[in-house]
Amino acid sequence: MDLSSLTAISPIDGRYGSKTAPLRSIFSEFGLLRFRVLTEVRWFQALAAAEELPELPALSGTANAHLESIIDEFDEAAALRIKAFESTTNHDVKAVEYFLKERFAEHPELRDHLEFVHFACTSEDINNVAHALMLDAGRREVLLPAMDRLCSELARLAQALADTPMLSRTHGQVASPTTMGKELGNFVHRLRRRREGFAQVPLPAKLNGAVGNYNAHVAACPTLDWPALAQRVIEGLGLAFNPYTTQIEPHDGIAEYCHALMRFDQVLLDFNRDIWGYISLGYFRQRAVATETGSSVMPHKVNPIDFENSEGNLGLANAVLAHLADKLPVSRWQRDLSDSTVLRNLGVGAAHVLISLEASLRGIGKLEVDPSRLAADLDASWEVLAEAIQTVMRREGVAEPYEKLKALTRGRRLDAASVQVLLAELPLSEEARGRLGSLTPASYLGLATELARALPAVESS
Repeated sequence: MDLSSLTAISPIDGRYGSKTAPLRSIFSEFGLLRFRVLTEVRWFQALAAAEELPELPALSGTANAHLESIIDEFDEAAALRIKAFESTTNHDVKAVEYFLKERFAEHPELRDHLEFVHFACTSEDINNVAHALMLDAGRREVLLPAMDRLCSELARLAQALADTPMLSRTHGQVASPTTMGKELGNFVHRLRRRREGFAQVPLPAKLNGAVGNYNAHVAACPTLDWPALAQRVIEGLGLAFNPYTTQIEPHDGIAEYCHALMRFDQVLLDFNRDIWGYISLGYFRQRAVATETGSSVMPHKVNPIDFENSEGNLGLANAVLAHLADKLPVSRWQRDLSDSTVLRNLGVGAAHVLISLEASLRGIGKLEVDPSRLAADLDASWEVLAEAIQTVMRREGVAEPYEKLKALTRGRRLDAASVQVLLAELPLSEEARGRLGSLTPASYLGLATELARALPAVESS
């Protein structure tokens, strides 16, 4: 069978292929080849600019333009040409070198300097930079924008519901009232913090040869400051320079990247489950789509499938990211190859995160708050005012106020009338009795409304 969205083994490229499409040009093998080509060209250009290597003269404008065109015009045909070379070399990085030599030979100025392609490099010099560029592009171009869309939509909803009162539920039991907007705002604040942590993780890279000592570099040109040259190339690509490595860059940065992404995922997972619960309580309704079916047998159903889909994909994402973070920093002696096949799955974790983000966004877009359901729960739970009453009693110097209220209210359901009777019997000042008597569960909100309204709709990074 030919590969298609129906025959793909992974739902990332099958059922969810349209949702993960923005990641294809980054995390696919095509993307890896493109970033390898970019790395090789930037290294060659840096060598040509080094006065200590007169054998490779400075490049003219037309030569540099030719090199830039190889990067800018890299397409599937170019990638297939590299794969053709690999079919004989059985080595993917060597295949990139041969492809570039073929392309360099098209320009008369570059034709005599083909052996400076991949000069003094081990394959891992190219691969580690390519993988770092891949992760950086996936974060910058796809994941962060999707996170920002989610946070903005959630902040908008939080502000719209800033003054919509609801019961809290601590331990699953009714507790001091809050507002729906404030509870959503908690998640906005957490997600934004985790987003910033993910955005700021540096991605280290190296270009220091077979075991990290610039052995071949120094043998060929002892007068050149190779670490400084490598640092310029790496930082010029927007990456962090790692001066101490073995044959491989140790992948600690990738582990940190994965852990930071996992922390964002955990907050989103918590959000999905809370919203699922609020839908179950009837606090939120979901706008029904006329053409959709909620259940194959129960026609009335409108299930919270988007939040469930997001939850499931977050679990898969974090399982993959956890393995990457655990495995990649461990390598025997100066290098073993067990990281190679694992690194080819960098896009798997990112793809499941993207599917989750889009699913949560779809779910948020369908939410409609039910004020009457929220109000009914509040009106049935006047006992939550016991907290306010015993705290005012403390201020007024009443002995053992907590214990008194516990004896009167624990495990009991109170209503408006019983609260007034309770207040009349307590040793309170008339001012405090009047103030407490004006409270209702729907008005006992503290600063919840103000906190929700103070949340920025958009927060710049």
